[in-house]
Amino acid sequence: MAEEITAFSEPAPRDVAQAIRRGAFGKCPACGSGRLYGRYLKVVDACAACGEELHHHRADDAPPYFTILIAGHFIVAGVMMVEDYFHPDYWVHIAMWFPLTIGLCLWILPRIKGALVGLQWALRMHGFGGRDALDPARPAPEPTAN
Repeated sequence: MAEEITAFSEPAPRDVAQAIRRGAFGKCPACGSGRLYGRYLKVVDACAACGEELHHHRADDAPPYFTILIAGHFIVAGVMMVEDYFHPDYWVHIAMWFPLTIGLCLWILPRIKGALVGLQWALRMHGFGGRDALDPARPAPEPTAN
């Protein structure tokens, strides 16, 4: 009795760097022309240009974490340099660094989130497999006897 094994072909790989770059610039990771966001951080359900579904993303807590990590390095370095060279009063530090911190975080956050959505799309995570992904709900083929 011989068994026939049916193999599924792997979907074509997606360019990870290109998808991250497109997402970071607020564009659809699939086509690069549609908008990723409908509002400030609200990812559109589907790309208006190519129709790729984008609602699958699971960015969650990673974008704020990376935003704070990146912005914190710039702000702390700036605070230390200003304090070392100019020795301003504390109220000057607060007046200068508080708005800069808020502004930098608000500027970085959508770029980090877009890059993360692009990464998830490129790696086919969380349902981004699309039509070329293997369907986990489909039952495995039955072995055939020859």
